[in-house]
Amino acid sequence: MSEESQTEIARSCFLSTEQFAKLFEVLHALDYEVIGPTIDQAAIVYDRLTSVDDLPRGWTDIQEPGKYRLEKRGDDALFGYVVGPHSWKQKLFPPVSTLSVADRTDAGWQFTEPEQELPKFAFLGVRACELAALKIQDRVFIGGPYVDPSYQGRRNKALIIAVNCTQAASTCFCTSMNTGPRCKAGYDLALTELADGFVVEVATPEGEIVINALETQIATDENQRQAEAARQQAVDQITKTLDTTDIRDLLMSNLEHPQWNDVAERCLSCTNCTMVCPTCFCSSVEEVSDLTGDHVERERKWDSCFNVDFSYMNGGLVRNSIRNRYRQWMTHKLATWIDQFGTSGCVGCGRCITWCPVGIDLTREVAAIRETQT
Repeated sequence: MSEESQTEIARSCFLSTEQFAKLFEVLHALDYEVIGPTIDQAAIVYDRLTSVDDLPRGWTDIQEPGKYRLEKRGDDALFGYVVGPHSWKQKLFPPVSTLSVADRTDAGWQFTEPEQELPKFAFLGVRACELAALKIQDRVFIGGPYVDPSYQGRRNKALIIAVNCTQAASTCFCTSMNTGPRCKAGYDLALTELADGFVVEVATPEGEIVINALETQIATDENQRQAEAARQQAVDQITKTLDTTDIRDLLMSNLEHPQWNDVAERCLSCTNCTMVCPTCFCSSVEEVSDLTGDHVERERKWDSCFNVDFSYMNGGLVRNSIRNRYRQWMTHKLATWIDQFGTSGCVGCGRCITWCPVGIDLTREVAAIRETQT
């Protein structure tokens, strides 16, 4: 749904904390599998939720380049964190999926497509930068002449319950990419958390069905004022910036800049940045046989342009150095992605900065090239 049409039907209401707890019952009754934030292995990740008790109540995340840790908050906020290592693409574009199956029979090889019932997800806690990432992935997988049926089926069934950010990390730069921190479009419901409940924006008929099953109140002027103040906190906390002025031409005209050598001395080519990125979509396909050799499955797996073998073709590697692989990643993300899809591939979530083991910050790399461009 377009932002314009979404704005036309949007309305606001107030949902108490007690009623919010019943949201899970409503979603389960509508046959949704609820996916949202929970704590696992000292990080806030996206996983299956059964009740409000699974949420990271009273926890927040501290993020810096190459650093992530959880800390207790001074309140019981359910969504008082920023983003973790997971993104929603893991559910729409799974890390491993079976594309086709081949079985040896007396009549020869028989090829079939796997029959699978696509899940009906309710994504709870989607942030503004992640809404932008979903829009970008939509453009990649279903926006062109070649549609990915698995992604399309999962996406069409998904209910999006967004949560506006009320705090930011030192690695966030969504304001530079015009992707947040306020949720503006792409959701069914959008929540802003207050001390005693949520101001809820209802944007679609699917969202109406969910919210009508709960007891809500009229959102008062005071509720709206508090919500605006809470959202402004996140804006005020964002200090990182990325100057995107003519960024496509800047990067593509500086492919031999010495900064690529500098970053290559620090980069481990570990693929962390591409694995946590909510928009990266590189994959590889391989045939996996059982021990008898009579059953073969063609699997698609996440891959990364940082992997040495990813650029292997015609008997050799196209990008056989870390310098070339990092340059490929950043120029695609910030420059040639625009040529392909008409938009940047970056939403300013900062995950690649936080989860880089050596703390490489792409905003600083771009700034260094801009300051000393040839």
